[in-house]
Amino acid sequence: VGEQALLKCSFRSSSPISESLLVDWTYRPLAGGQMETVFHYQSVPHPTRTGKFKDRIIWLGNVANGDASIGIQSPELSDNGTFICSVKNPPDV
Repeated sequence: VGEQALLKCSFRSSSPISESLLVDWTYRPLAGGQMETVFHYQSVPHPTRTGKFKDRIIWLGNVANGDASIGIQSPELSDNGTFICSVKNPPDV
């Protein structure tokens, strides 16, 4: 709580990294419930503009190095849950 949380995500692809590479981070609360997208990347970062993580997700990744990590600013205990990183680099997924 209080310090930036780092959520690491690394990937490998058999295809060259291209403009069509997509990164999606989703979140499900610890108590269950709806999954929500908290971050999207395609060529440039697109942090969520709604929900509990609005204005708190920062892009720390570098897709050229196989890194799709994000940070959560001002994390709270209520942020606890499951975070899923999904990377698609067509035709490789």
